[in-house]
Amino acid sequence: MKEFWIAPSILAANFARLGEEADRVLAAGADVIHIDVMDNHYVPNLTMGPMFCKALRAHGITAPIDVHLMVTPVDSMIQAFAEAGADYISIHPDATLHLDRSLQLIKDLGCKAGLAFNPATGLEVSHYVLDKLDLMLLMSVNPGFGGQSFIPSVLPKIEAARKLIDASGRDIRLEVDGGVNLQTIGQVAAAGADMFVAGTAIFAQADYRATITALRSTIADAIPRHLA
Repeated sequence: MKEFWIAPSILAANFARLGEEADRVLAAGADVIHIDVMDNHYVPNLTMGPMFCKALRAHGITAPIDVHLMVTPVDSMIQAFAEAGADYISIHPDATLHLDRSLQLIKDLGCKAGLAFNPATGLEVSHYVLDKLDLMLLMSVNPGFGGQSFIPSVLPKIEAARKLIDASGRDIRLEVDGGVNLQTIGQVAAAGADMFVAGTAIFAQADYRATITALRSTIADAIPRHLA
């Protein structure tokens, strides 16, 4: 089992103090900064462009930046975020006409490639592109807005994704995004995830360190000792 990563989504941060918010959450024990990119086309909201990623790098953020592209078409945004300093870039299979080509573009630009799945999207397409994946991202809410409630029917899907990754023998992270908080993160971890996106669960709290410590403790309690 991989080291568990906490990836706070800056969609829930204070945008007027974004650099400081990123500094605080990383100092509090987070592993990755997660950027939710929405285009008001693929999803019903409009959020951050590549300048946010570039600004975080210019501010001095050296931690991995994990970009989730909820946009279509994706290829121009892949290029822009790679140039802005992203480490991981995840795309949706139904947001590009040529999935294999778009994933290869991410790799060619020196980033790690992720494939994201909405709650009602099956995992079947991943079988054909596992050789290009560094990350599988399962949405546990319908994408488009922060602060939604976790969809429990995604849990068996997380288990299926974990079996698929383990059977492949490949070094692929399994990330879950949506409604992940102290009440749900244990179930998500037990189902097989090793990377957890949390937005309001962290940024709505006064003490980021206490919150992240509690999330890690809940993960540890949910994982059998021989798998931890």
